[in-house]
Amino acid sequence: QEEIQEVKNEGNLEGLFSSLDKIVEEAKDREEPAWRPSGIPKQDICSTMVPYFLKHRSHLRRVLREKEEENRKVAESVLMGRDRIAELQQLIQARQQAWQ
Repeated sequence: QEEIQEVKNEGNLEGLFSSLDKIVEEAKDREEPAWRPSGIPKQDICSTMVPYFLKHRSHLRRVLREKEEENRKVAESVLMGRDRIAELQQLIQARQQAWQ
């Protein structure tokens, strides 16, 4: 009994058991079955991780599209700035030649 009590105290098992009881109580109203491992690790990982990775991939693709659009706008702005600088340089040269 003492060893069992010591293990409970060291592992905080009372808190874990109470949280497990809470989960079981909350799950009573659910109609869908809880996830259960199939015994095949690869299949278990795929069944839980693939939906997460697909969602994450779609999020990353959306962020990538936004960044590409932002970069396109910045590139256009840089090109317009370069064109404006070239025009101003030509204007400066023209005025300098006219002044001389």
